[in-house]
Amino acid sequence: MHGKTSRTQGNIPTLADVAKHARVSTATVSRCLNTPDRVVEETRKRVMAAVNELGYSPNFSARALAARRTNTIGAIIPTMENAIFARGLQAFQEELRQSGLTLLVASSSYRPDLEEEQIRTLVARGADALLLIGHHRDPRIYDFLDKRGVPVLIAWAYDEKATKPSIGFDNRAAMAKIAQVAIAMGHSEIGAISAERADNDRARDRVAGIRDAMAANGLVPDELALIETPYSIENGRRVFRQLMALSPRPTVVICGNDVLAVGALQMADEIGLRVTQDVSITGFDDIELASVAHPPLTTVHVPHRDMGRDAARLLINMLGGQSQTASVELATDIRMRGTLGPPPA
Repeated sequence: MHGKTSRTQGNIPTLADVAKHARVSTATVSRCLNTPDRVVEETRKRVMAAVNELGYSPNFSARALAARRTNTIGAIIPTMENAIFARGLQAFQEELRQSGLTLLVASSSYRPDLEEEQIRTLVARGADALLLIGHHRDPRIYDFLDKRGVPVLIAWAYDEKATKPSIGFDNRAAMAKIAQVAIAMGHSEIGAISAERADNDRARDRVAGIRDAMAANGLVPDELALIETPYSIENGRRVFRQLMALSPRPTVVICGNDVLAVGALQMADEIGLRVTQDVSITGFDDIELASVAHPPLTTVHVPHRDMGRDAARLLINMLGGQSQTASVELATDIRMRGTLGPPPA
């Protein structure tokens, strides 16, 4: 058939097809794809034109089999429904790309059973290493990964005593700091909106941090007005309204993240409560939503991009055979904006 290059393997173009179309050897095509700086420009342009015209894609599976590496990193995050993990994951991917690694992302919807399924699927697909969020999961999952020699790094949490290395921050200490600021301003009736804590060690630690600050200041930790709910703006709105119906009513509501806090801010406005004159509200994470909220949200700033970038570097080192990877603790700080002030007189 005139004007068409014959192909092997049905309609899938091969390296030999590209070489024939560009009138070069298969070795030259391979060099153009792998080390283009070693090929003269005219030849490189001709080969790449043939690649594009034929729609050729390198045989990834064959390469991976030969190298015993797929150059793929798996990451499982709890949710894609808001921006909590977006900034860190973006930096993680950018850093991996610099080393020629590809990122595969899955979302577990905060379900341990789904996360386990995704871990096993990523390993079956040849992921060289995994990034997981938080330490809490069934120990047999770590046993499964150890037996298959798959390096694992934990992010968004820091625990130097854990069996797996981590990069993140001390959620408990970070939340204790912002609770301490609120208490120092005079707040003693404290409410909290938290994610469900049963399978979420970050949420557990943040609530524990509020109670630590209460105990350190002579308040009764068990008197914390706490409601758990899945992360969403709408749930933040709903739960805040419930807290405001309590007697005594909390004068400050400390939220487990910025998404819940923005929902609380919206409901405060809806029911006619002034922030900070009638009630104070704080968040955690300092995602972009916090600075554009009305009023701008006082929150705990987490260095998401630093965490993502450094997580990639740690995993690359682990893949390179670094046997002992020390956990890395990152600093957080409080961003005082417009939602935390003294309690009503």
